Amino acid sequence: MTRISSRWTFISKRVFPTFWFGFLAVFVFVGLSTGTVAKDMTFLIVPIVMAVFGFFLMRKLVWDLVDEVYDCGHALLVRNRDEEELVPLSNIMNVSVWTYVNPPRITLRLITPSKFGSEIAFSPVTGFRLNPFAKNQVAEDLIQRVYQARKPPN
Repeated sequence: MTRISSRWTFISKRVFPTFWFGFLAVFVFVGLSTGTVAKDMTFLIVPIVMAVFGFFLMRKLVWDLVDEVYDCGHALLVRNRDEEELVPLSNIMNVSVWTYVNPPRITLRLITPSKFGSEIAFSPVTGFRLNPFAKNQVAEDLIQRVYQARKPPN
């Protein structure tokens, strides 16, 4: 069993949002306690806009990521919080790769929905890359293996 999801997922899903919203809350609190907000409403409006923008961006790109994905050869073991499920490669309809977002993500569209829904998104393991346009090896391998798993035997 090989882990193909990033170990940084916890940081992206839980730690960064805590710092983001915590910083904005402290900023607003300091502005309110010093009276700066009463003089200039920008000190209240900008953090609120940043919080709303951050919320929708994190909901779309970060919070839907599963915690761990392991390659078991013929299937993927998917874990999110206290739940886990074995997803056969033959149940994967499509593998989508987003490499130009942070964190990078792979989305698996399933033929038969799992307990995680009809799509499973995770952040793949990425190493140091000199070429920012290089293909993600985890995604390329998954695409090939999913095709082989769904291909009828000759």
